[in-house]
Amino acid sequence: MKKFISKLHYLTQDLENRSHLEQVEIACQAGCKWIQYRCLTKSDQEMLDELHPIASVCDDWGATLIVTNHYHLLSLADIQGVHVEDMNVDLKVIRHEIGEDKTLGASATNFEQIKNHIQNTADYIGCGPFTHTNTKPNDHAHWGVNGYQEMVEKLKQENLEIPLIAAGGVNLKDVEALLQTGIQGVAVSAAINKSENPAQAYKEFHQLIF
Repeated sequence: MKKFISKLHYLTQDLENRSHLEQVEIACQAGCKWIQYRCLTKSDQEMLDELHPIASVCDDWGATLIVTNHYHLLSLADIQGVHVEDMNVDLKVIRHEIGEDKTLGASATNFEQIKNHIQNTADYIGCGPFTHTNTKPNDHAHWGVNGYQEMVEKLKQENLEIPLIAAGGVNLKDVEALLQTGIQGVAVSAAINKSENPAQAYKEFHQLIF
């Protein structure tokens, strides 16, 4: 089942000065249609207490709501899918649990992981890192623009097709070159959340991409 996958994935993050709900409200009011709730500091119940009002905001604005990693919460709130950051997880197990209707995204840092995710029913893949990122610290090699171009070509050579989302340190100045590689879109977090004006920052990404 082919799903709608946005060209702009907005990720919330744990911030001292702004709750996840406030981040979602700002993004949706600025035109966001794809929210990925990425909370790494709360219990399941605390996340659900936050996800219910977030889901209501997303519903009001017609935005898709994706939760990071916690696929066991999908049946407990109005969530449309999950993005799994564990690159070695068995996606088939998760797909069996969440069902065909939910969107299943996965992270990858190389071509073999992408191929594996395709075989295991992922709907899209967040891949990279594009460059250095403090949001999700890691020691993986940076892809740069050329890395995405090479990955698109490899997929074509093997007759494989899946939406690729560039992730990891993506800033506004990078978007045009990244989209020219043939990928589906970009994932953005800190470039919006930690800007002086998050609403304006989101709008600038949105205008450039759409």
